[in-house]
Amino acid sequence: MTEVTQQQQQQARLFTICKMTMATRQEVLGLYRRIFRLAKKWQAASGQMEDTIKEKQYILNEARTLFQKNKNLTDTDLIKQCIDECTARIEIGLHYQIPYPRPEIGQRRAQALKSDRSGFKSWFYHLIYNHEQVIHPSEPPFSHL
Repeated sequence: MTEVTQQQQQQARLFTICKMTMATRQEVLGLYRRIFRLAKKWQAASGQMEDTIKEKQYILNEARTLFQKNKNLTDTDLIKQCIDECTARIEIGLHYQIPYPRPEIGQRRAQALKSDRSGFKSWFYHLIYNHEQVIHPSEPPFSHL
C-alpha cells in the first residue's frame, strides 16, 4: 500500500510541476506579447518622431535580449523574480513615459541617503543648483515654476 501511495504522490508532484510550468510559460509569453504591443503603440515623451523610433527600437531589442538570455531558466523562484521584474519595468515605463530602466543608486550613496538627513538635503540642493536657473536654498523648492 505504501508503494502505491508513494507512486501517487510522485505523480501528483509531477502533475503540479507540469501545470505550474505551463502556467508560467503562458505568463511569460503573455508578457512578451504585451511588450511588443506596447512598443507598437509607444510615443516618446518629447513627441519627436526620431525619439519615438529610437525608444521603440530600444524596447524591442531589450525585450529580445533579456528573454533570450533567460529562456533556459528552470528555477521557478528565479523565473518568478524575472516575471516580477519585467512587470515592474513595464509599469514604471508606462508611468514615467521612459522605456529605459531606472538608474541604480550606488551603495555608498544609498546608505548616506538612508542614514543622514542632511545628506539628502545636500543631494536635493545639488540637483536644484545643477539646473539652468539657480534657486536659493531659503526659497521653497520649485517656487519658481
